[in-house]
Amino acid sequence: MTGGEYAPADRGGSSLRTAGAGVLGDGALEKLAEGLGPELTALGAHAGALYLLNPDEDVLELAVVLGLPRDFIGPWERVGIASPIPMADAVRGDDMVWVPGQEVMMRRYPRIALAVPYEFALAAFPVVRPGAAHGGNGVHGVYGGMFLLWPGPQPERMPEALREGLVRLASGVAHELERAAAAGHVRRPVAGSDAVIWNVPGPAPGTSSATELMAARLPEGVCALDIHGRVTSVTPTAARLLGTPAVRLLGARPWELLPWLHAPLYDRYRAAVISGKPTSDTGVRPPDQWLTFELYPDPSGVSIRITPTEVPEAGTPRAEAAQERAKGRAGAEMGALPLAPPGGPPPGLRLGESVGTGSKRPEASRAYEGELPHLTRTGALYHVLHLATAMTEAISVEDVIALVADEIAPAYGAQAVALLTIDAGRLRVLGHRGYPPEVVERYAGNPRYAFSPGARSLAAGRPAFYESMAEVDKDFPYRAGEHDSMASWAFLPLIVRGRAIGTCLFAYAEPHHFTTTERAVLTSLGGLIAQALDRARLYDKKLAVAHGLQQGLLPHILPAVHGLATAARYLPGTEGMDIGGDFYDLIPLGPDTAAAVIGDVQGHNVTAAALMGQIRTAVHAYATADAEPGRILAGTNRLLADLEPGLFASCACLRLDLRRREACLASAGHPQPLVRTPDGAVRTMDTPGGLLLGIESEGEFPQADSPLPVGTTIALYTDGLIESPGVDLGDALAELAADFASAGTVPLDELADVLIQRALEARHRDDDIALLLLRSMPDAP
Repeated sequence: MTGGEYAPADRGGSSLRTAGAGVLGDGALEKLAEGLGPELTALGAHAGALYLLNPDEDVLELAVVLGLPRDFIGPWERVGIASPIPMADAVRGDDMVWVPGQEVMMRRYPRIALAVPYEFALAAFPVVRPGAAHGGNGVHGVYGGMFLLWPGPQPERMPEALREGLVRLASGVAHELERAAAAGHVRRPVAGSDAVIWNVPGPAPGTSSATELMAARLPEGVCALDIHGRVTSVTPTAARLLGTPAVRLLGARPWELLPWLHAPLYDRYRAAVISGKPTSDTGVRPPDQWLTFELYPDPSGVSIRITPTEVPEAGTPRAEAAQERAKGRAGAEMGALPLAPPGGPPPGLRLGESVGTGSKRPEASRAYEGELPHLTRTGALYHVLHLATAMTEAISVEDVIALVADEIAPAYGAQAVALLTIDAGRLRVLGHRGYPPEVVERYAGNPRYAFSPGARSLAAGRPAFYESMAEVDKDFPYRAGEHDSMASWAFLPLIVRGRAIGTCLFAYAEPHHFTTTERAVLTSLGGLIAQALDRARLYDKKLAVAHGLQQGLLPHILPAVHGLATAARYLPGTEGMDIGGDFYDLIPLGPDTAAAVIGDVQGHNVTAAALMGQIRTAVHAYATADAEPGRILAGTNRLLADLEPGLFASCACLRLDLRRREACLASAGHPQPLVRTPDGAVRTMDTPGGLLLGIESEGEFPQADSPLPVGTTIALYTDGLIESPGVDLGDALAELAADFASAGTVPLDELADVLIQRALEARHRDDDIALLLLRSMPDAP
């Protein structure tokens, strides 16, 4: 394989077999991982992972990691099946997901693109039980799924040979899992903690084989890292340039040994391993030695060429950035992580410190002295960045609750979560998952200053971590014995601009040790959740006001008119404030006459809704003055021009004479109504039409008559019903007409549901929709 292109092996099927009895207990999961390694090589991939589905929680749990260090995949060790990431989409949709490069990743999965901003290709696919039916049936009948990585970019369409190879691989893994299930030996990972990490075997540090492998990767060998970032081989020249003896470098992560290397080297190492592509950067060894680092990866590790380079011109961004790194700003001697919530930590709180017995751990004071954290500093920052990106997508309070419960809690292995807010000085439950209601109510209703873990954490403005019930009982002896079936807890106060708004609780079914890094990240997470929740509550309040305004402007019920059956529907858009200027009305004019009107004001905001109310009032006034449809629109147009709102509106006005069985239509740039005649034929009700309202104050609006025999049904609608991105307007109108023709004889309420069904099923609606149905009935006097 050259140039990052896929070159399939010439073989008829997957050779994947686990050694021994083929079960996943007693070390056979490791054997399955060993069998997967050659499969990835044959497919041209350099890394991948296998997830198993936990059906009890609808969570995908990491089982096998191939070609990647565990901390790279840390944020996704547990993935909710509803998460908007390729792995979950593939399993949920029972189909392959192909992301050929960073541009497509940014467009389809912006969170992943921000968390791992490197050029690589990804394929994700489900692992389905043998014999299970396919076809988008969700998570039923699947063991889990896999993803593989290639250097990117790759072709936009997945090569057919690659697709066939992935199908064979998925089938082989499924059969091995089926054999294990039949023997009763499937071992399911717990929060990814016992996932098997398998990499292409590399030589032992300091051996001649390691030097030979390093030399094989580069035109000149200087330094090599294993897949976990530890130095396996280093030349004397490289040691001299780094200013450290080779014996100290061997077996160490260079950025931990030499903090000034963290900025120029760690992120590039991360980029090389994830993308599978060479990369480089320039840094300065204190005080003034400039070096260029060129990294060349393969599945077993990274070879690095280190060369002296010219000094950048003083004052250039390159020189200034490198000098900042040389001062140790990025390394800070690997001190405590700067992961405080936005706006800074609460007064007196040091990262890694918390209230409660669980905070008094020796590790918290040692920070990183003598320990290697699960996530490196930059890795933790990327993790928080991924979570922060997800938080920006949450709009409403329900969105925040779903994000915390379905994506964040599974990522940290929590089995239960609760969000509580302050209401009239007491805690109130906004939402929860994993707890029975009666247990959650124990946390709700307490005064904000009550003597309880959540209230104490909120009052102190600091998180509280309890790794066992004994720690809780020690801090709250009078509550001893009040267990909630969980074993460990994290209470995160939600504070925005110094104002406490609530508490987030994560609970763990098994004893959970909160590492220093995890405490720091969870502390930051509390700040992110607090800001997202505060924004969402403000949005919900504004939305309630906007919806109240719009509901007040639309008719609560259509008036009864003899000889006429009616039905109406209104759907808000799914973007912005969910409020628009679409409106409809039915105005009785006499015992057997009525005026029907429908319109659409430009814009989707409160201004558009207010103008819609003014137009509706004007139409009503002109119609009750017994004006013809053309004169109704002309008068409304003059009023709109006088108001000068800076907005335009389309409108269709239909006068119905149920005694003569006639209809008269005038239109101001509005979509033509559809008519279904008693014989089942569907056509548009054509009229010459006029300009949009508000463009020309003296505009004219011609009108046209149409017969209205008994059984005729008319559909007036706004353009949101037929317009959507990427869909031809003519095709959409034809589909609407076909639905109208096939279901035109059913009661109007059922017909209305049929006509808006496609819109209801759409994930996004850029525009709101109004629909008014009219049917001529035989009981007119």
